[in-house]
Amino acid sequence: MPQIPAAPTETIIEAQNLSKLFGDFAATDHVNFTVKRGEIFGLLGPNGAGKSTTFKMMCGLMVPSAGRGLVLGMYLKISSNKARQHLGYMAQKFSLYGNLTVAQNLKFSLVLWP
Repeated sequence: MPQIPAAPTETIIEAQNLSKLFGDFAATDHVNFTVKRGEIFGLLGPNGAGKSTTFKMMCGLMVPSAGRGLVLGMYLKISSNKARQHLGYMAQKFSLYGNLTVAQNLKFSLVLWP
């Protein structure tokens, strides 16, 4: 797959006021962030804080109740399949391979998610 050229300061992933409601419960509430080319981004927080829900929305696996996610300027609600081709995601439940270094584990994951 061809690489899309980008300036090092270009925003490649963006969450704009992402919210997800399950009935009256707000799993996420107006989440905003940007990721620039070359950055590694992670969400930290206690169980139930909405980390997995946020990533599911940003990967196009869950539709937000409000707000929007963009990958390389593509609106995930409209172009989720195309946008997903440019994302790599490592879930918190993934176990690292003990015989590999952290860097090797990351490289291995990137090969699985080109």
